Amino acid sequence: MTNPESLNAIARVTVSVPARLHLGFLDLNGGLGRKFGSIGLAIDGLGTRLTLGRAAQMRVEGPDAERAQGYIATMQHALGLDEPYHATIESAVPPHAGLGSGTQLALAVAAAMRRLHGLPPDPAGDAARLGRGQRSGVGFATFQSGGLVVDGGRGPATQVPPLISRIAFPADWRALVVLDPARQGVFGADEIAAFTRLPEFPAGDAAHLCRLVLMQALPAVAEGDLTAFGTAIRDLQARIGDYFAPAQGGQRFTSPEVGALLAHLDAQGAHGIGQSSWGPTGFAFAASPQEADRLAEQARAHPQARGLDIRVCAALNRGAEITEE
Repeated sequence: MTNPESLNAIARVTVSVPARLHLGFLDLNGGLGRKFGSIGLAIDGLGTRLTLGRAAQMRVEGPDAERAQGYIATMQHALGLDEPYHATIESAVPPHAGLGSGTQLALAVAAAMRRLHGLPPDPAGDAARLGRGQRSGVGFATFQSGGLVVDGGRGPATQVPPLISRIAFPADWRALVVLDPARQGVFGADEIAAFTRLPEFPAGDAAHLCRLVLMQALPAVAEGDLTAFGTAIRDLQARIGDYFAPAQGGQRFTSPEVGALLAHLDAQGAHGIGQSSWGPTGFAFAASPQEADRLAEQARAHPQARGLDIRVCAALNRGAEITEE
């Protein structure tokens, strides 16, 4: 006799999640009891797509498969599950490029496993279980909602940095994203060591960055003023880049080639140049698809563009998409 519950069982789940640009930290001083705090943006055209299904034996394939298998094992232990899965990573955010690859893959795995087994979602709990959101919460926030997000940093009892602002990014604006496949940003133990070695961040600079975000960047997006938004992000990025420079070979940008190309884009009229997280990925903004295409064409013709991957991306004003079969 057929078990009625088996007729409703989900065979596989697919999760699609966007990459994110980390536009900068707000408070690396921590004098008010909370540290970090970030502003970030979900982008289209770069993302992770994972399909997870029931299987006779465990099989994980595709880019970043080893890391995904580790996340599966952690979630199996946390949820008391022991059945095998077939996981296929159809596309993945480039790892250690400053685009949030680890957080997006981890949350995609957790969401797929929960949906497959009919378990209630717990994205904040799963982020903590999988070791995500240790400093920035923008990857978690963009997974949830997309758009331009600001997180409130970490306090003494923080599980995952809380989302304190989310604004839809203007549909016509574009991000020029410059990837350097030959380099990786600082991550893992090296990242922890870098934060340990860096000097105390000046409280006055932290106050200025918070003011830039609250009183310039966010209102500019709400009113569609790209010039003001770009000015705020450029200033924020310059101060953060100078602070992190000792951990990046004495430079604001992990990739000198990306840095040179961004300087060229800045001179050509792009807005808000900067580096996403530890890089090497850089970014700039344009007011329209046509302007972005013009800037991208000029960037690709630049002598420093050889070997770089230059993309024009729209913002994505939604979070992860989860479908089931």
